[in-house]
Amino acid sequence: MNILTQNLLPFKYLAEKKEKNLTGLAGLLIYLELFMVLKLDVIIGQNLTIKQDRQGWTDQQIVLFLILLNLAGGDSVSDLQYLENDEGFCRILKTMELRGTTGRKRDKIHKRWRKQVKNTIAHPSSVFRYLSWFINKEDEDKRAQGSAFIPKPNEHLSKLSLINSELIHFAQKRNPMKRATLDQDATLSYTNKSTAFFCYKGPRSYQPFNIWWKEHQMMLHTEFRDGNVNAGYDQLRVFQESLDFLPEDVEEVYVRSDSAAYQHELLKYLAEGKNKRFGVIPFTISADITKALRSNILNDKDLEWHPIYRDIGSGLKRKSNQEWAEISYVPNGLCKSKKSADYRFIAVREKLEEQILPGMEEQIKLPFPTMEIKNVRYKLSAIITNLDWEGEEIIHWHRERCGKSEEVHHILKEELAGGRFPSNQFGENAAWWWITVMSFNIHSIMKQFVLDEKYRNSRLKTIRFQIMRIPARLVKRDGKFLVYISEGHPSYNYLISARERIMELACLPSI
Repeated sequence: MNILTQNLLPFKYLAEKKEKNLTGLAGLLIYLELFMVLKLDVIIGQNLTIKQDRQGWTDQQIVLFLILLNLAGGDSVSDLQYLENDEGFCRILKTMELRGTTGRKRDKIHKRWRKQVKNTIAHPSSVFRYLSWFINKEDEDKRAQGSAFIPKPNEHLSKLSLINSELIHFAQKRNPMKRATLDQDATLSYTNKSTAFFCYKGPRSYQPFNIWWKEHQMMLHTEFRDGNVNAGYDQLRVFQESLDFLPEDVEEVYVRSDSAAYQHELLKYLAEGKNKRFGVIPFTISADITKALRSNILNDKDLEWHPIYRDIGSGLKRKSNQEWAEISYVPNGLCKSKKSADYRFIAVREKLEEQILPGMEEQIKLPFPTMEIKNVRYKLSAIITNLDWEGEEIIHWHRERCGKSEEVHHILKEELAGGRFPSNQFGENAAWWWITVMSFNIHSIMKQFVLDEKYRNSRLKTIRFQIMRIPARLVKRDGKFLVYISEGHPSYNYLISARERIMELACLPSI
């Protein structure tokens, strides 16, 4: 075998010895400025007290390191070492941490260390030790494959929801919304951790339950769960908790969910005005196709089926192969009384393009409910609602949640670090998921209030490629850093305008 003595392309890697102040994350620096506007270190310090009176890294530092890890594209604790090796970025980060501190406060910071610390970012072993503080050992021992059980968050884990709530309030103060449209959904995050349980689809997984605030494009609340916990389990409690995180100036709440929320207890809570603050809460929830519901649809000869139209742009609509009809149906658990609410059921049928041949029904099992009318088979679905809108409007509004929730879950699990868990301990992974959610919300604030409008609907990986991962050289002059970016780089002007908007954001009144 011949061994190539030359490389395929005429270049060679060499270590740069003279110029050390280089960074490959020049665009990530604007996130450090956003952290300051958010007062993120203050918020973390007010809520987390794990390291308050201990030596070493502070709560603020470790949580900020993990948020930066998420934003930069890392997906494991060990990836913190790549941030540490970016000397230029670390110099700015260290400057941010010491900015505004007096000599006495700096002495207090230095006294947290027995020896002089050389690192800017915590070593992975320190972070692993920190995450262990979020474990509720007593409750975690009660987890079992055959039962739905959610360990209660300990005092430290419960505080992460309060930090996230501060991010929500920041966005609301800068862009007040009277309505909160909340989309509820769970997502499976597969893992090879031996202590994770098998989900209904087979593999080991966790299954966080999330509540998304549509108007702000932010995650209002989340609850970390094992994969064997049904998505519908204890939904009313989690929903009630999420309402407590809504800012005081929100006046009305709307809810959308899949069939996991088709629970009589939750439906009555929404429709009968049992929440003291919001009263009756309008909702659309996918209904289970029970035998009684299917029979009602098949036996009602007076049903009027209306076509559903698709928006094809430019104000034009095209008739689809789907139809809807409003049906008279009340399940036993929602039987009408003088005090009961009015519920509407809207059925949707879609003619199957490939019909099942006679006699093959038993051999072919479709993964969705169907019904047959006059030898024509349809895919069947239904929505329960208390809205008084026209049927097709309800259907289109309800379907808006589907694609968005899948997109958000993909970002959390694939583009952020929510899909790769650091530990076999449930509490540590729950904290990891919460920090991923906070990272997502910070990035959402960046997109809404800071970045150019062209990035408003861009995916995180696009913004990383075009904004964050920009090589630059740092020069310190007169106590300030000059960040030199390649002349003509297409993102140069975007970074300049982003910094201007961050300053404007800092000057806005926080009321």
